[in-house]
Amino acid sequence: MTAPSSSPRTAPGRRPGRERGFLRRPVRHWGLRISAVATALLLSASGVGHAMVTGVEIGIGRVDAFKGMRNRPRGGDGLNFLVVGTDGRDRLTDAEKRRFHLGGDPCHCTDTLMLVHLSADRSRAGVVSLPRDSYAEVPARQDAGGRLRPRHAIKLNAAYAEGGPGLTVQTVERMTGVRIDHYLELDFATFMRTVDAVGGVELCTVRPLKDRYSGLNLPAGRLLLNGGQALQYVRSRHLDPSADLGRMQRQQRFLAALLNRITSSGVLMNPVRFKGVADAVLRSVRADAGFGGRELTDLGQALRGLHTRSTEYTSVPLKGEAETLPGLGSTVRWDPVAAPELFRAIREDRPFTPAANPAKANSASVEVPPHRIQVRVVDGSGRRGTAVAVARALRATGFAATGTPGRVAHGRPVAHTVIAYDPHWDRSARSLAAALPGARLRPVAGRGAVMRVTVGRDYRAVRPVRPEEPDRAPGRPGAVTGDRAVCP
Repeated sequence: MTAPSSSPRTAPGRRPGRERGFLRRPVRHWGLRISAVATALLLSASGVGHAMVTGVEIGIGRVDAFKGMRNRPRGGDGLNFLVVGTDGRDRLTDAEKRRFHLGGDPCHCTDTLMLVHLSADRSRAGVVSLPRDSYAEVPARQDAGGRLRPRHAIKLNAAYAEGGPGLTVQTVERMTGVRIDHYLELDFATFMRTVDAVGGVELCTVRPLKDRYSGLNLPAGRLLLNGGQALQYVRSRHLDPSADLGRMQRQQRFLAALLNRITSSGVLMNPVRFKGVADAVLRSVRADAGFGGRELTDLGQALRGLHTRSTEYTSVPLKGEAETLPGLGSTVRWDPVAAPELFRAIREDRPFTPAANPAKANSASVEVPPHRIQVRVVDGSGRRGTAVAVARALRATGFAATGTPGRVAHGRPVAHTVIAYDPHWDRSARSLAAALPGARLRPVAGRGAVMRVTVGRDYRAVRPVRPEEPDRAPGRPGAVTGDRAVCP
């Protein structure tokens, strides 16, 4: 397939640095953390140079993602990728489909859409998840049969089924105002085989994860997921009430862990292991015509300096709850204020959020976000001011410390710090205990939602905590860095 006339490589007025060799400048760090980009990077990141990617331009499937596009957004600084995961399963066996609950006919639509921004100085990257059920409108156009289709509303993921990669890129550009420089696409088979080729991906969870729809069934703790388990993990939509929002956050968490696995396991420095990964990836990755072996080599050299804290993950802020529309079903709309601000940050090559607080770098991961947990503190240590200091420290890490700190009724010091809680709120109690190392849990039936912390003589300090999965409700934009998404 020849390069499209309006592709990033051939478009007139191209900005300096976007032609072949766009990463030739020296680069120390960057944190590109996204699965399909990771698979492309693996083709060149083994450190053995350009010779290892000989034939890549033949091996990678090509997509004419920019053909005939007009009135595109103006480009800003940096580089933007649209990374698409489709529900294609043609390369899976019947046994694999049954085992991983991939029955039924595919919709030939996008299961995952992510916008990845690489900064102009190559020092950081940002990943924005685009909800697949987002309300979108496609312009009037001629379909493949030459018939004129009027402008109409669809879900964002349906753009692929209706008009392929080209309509998907066009729709995303119109909704975000961000110019897409490169398009990358993979399917279920690519995803599973890439994970298996790197020896699995390590994840940590503070609770068991079970979803009968996807077949996911994982215990709590530190886990090494194979390709099939990883696919179940990133596709699960029924693990919690947040549905697609939680699913997108788990996808971001997994992708950070995948890149961490790749860069820390020796795959990049071992030509034999690298070739196995490259062979697995080349079977079904598709990219625009402007993304070739030279770009892969340059990106691979940058990957070797990966820094987890230089990557941000977020989802498009949403306006209210999902709504059901005739002919579309359940859809979500983007926040009219917060979403444009997020995409403005991409166009202006700015971070999504201010720099993270270094004090929370070694925070403990908890299942329940601390702001949902009510706590009352009383002093049993016999040390003046201790209860007030503990309550203040709990508030600083996010807990809802309520009431005025007091003292134990009997007035005698106690040896151990104790958390009294209603068994109905046992998950919250465990999350609070993570902030008070060594504290003992004491269930008290009928106590209610407010937990009581009795500070004992063994108390030393409050440990900062963070939600296992970032608590980003619709309409509340926020971003997390890659170092918060991998196992400590």
